Amino acid sequence: MKTSKQTTYSMRSSTSGRPAAVSVSRTSAPVYRASSLHGGAGGSRISISSGFRSGLGAGMSVGSGVGGFSNSVQVSSSGNSGDIMGNEKFAMQNLNDRLANYLETVRNLEQANQKLEIKIKEALEKSGPDFRDYSKYQAILDDLRRKVFDANCDNARLVLNIDNARLAADDFRVKFESELAIRQSVEADIVGLRKLIDDTNMSRMNLESEIESLKEELIHLKKNHENEVMELRNQIAQSGVRVDVDAPKGQDLAQLMTEIRAKYEKMALKNQEELKTWHESQMVEVQTQVSHNTEALKGAQTETKNV
Repeated sequence: MKTSKQTTYSMRSSTSGRPAAVSVSRTSAPVYRASSLHGGAGGSRISISSGFRSGLGAGMSVGSGVGGFSNSVQVSSSGNSGDIMGNEKFAMQNLNDRLANYLETVRNLEQANQKLEIKIKEALEKSGPDFRDYSKYQAILDDLRRKVFDANCDNARLVLNIDNARLAADDFRVKFESELAIRQSVEADIVGLRKLIDDTNMSRMNLESEIESLKEELIHLKKNHENEVMELRNQIAQSGVRVDVDAPKGQDLAQLMTEIRAKYEKMALKNQEELKTWHESQMVEVQTQVSHNTEALKGAQTETKNV
């Protein structure tokens, strides 16, 4: 099969407003010739073709379609190739005129399509669901948002207060534990002081018992001395002899016992007063510490209860 000489014109137009594009291509061969033009926009299509053969045929066709609309133009002629080559300029002018008419038709169809789309949109809006106006709920929503914000602020404030109270409670717990340790140490000191008081009382009782025994011994010595003096006096009175002795007087035993007793009583009284003074000072100091610790403990317990 021999190749043909063919001229092709193609054009595509768009409903979006873009300009149509036309392309022309030509192939040459010694025997056959054909030309065609195609165009389309959305649902439209243009087809223009012309062909020349070495026999006796020539043809041109134009077709278009937009949506459910279609239009086609077909021109055919027969003759020899020499006449067609000579009338190519006339055919191109005729083709341009037909193309202009077709483009006008396409524009009209596009306008009709736009009108139909507008009508369809309006029909859908009318037949669609009713639009609900929620603007009346805006004030309620704003009030609820404000309340939620206030509640969040209150919650944050409460959480902060709880944290502060927890920290304060921890501080008071530490203070309570330290004061409790001090109180226990003071109580231990009090127990030791009481033991010391008991020991002092025992010493005092021992000293008192010794004093009593010395008093009894002194009384016994006095009695013996008086008895001896009475016996000597009786013997002297019975014998009728008076004897004077220039020897120095012996030490009076009664006076000696009195001095010893006074000395021991003075020492015991002094020790007793010193012990009493020291005991009273220790008791005052311990009571002061106990009262201070008790007040601090009560204050800590009160603050803990308040927290």
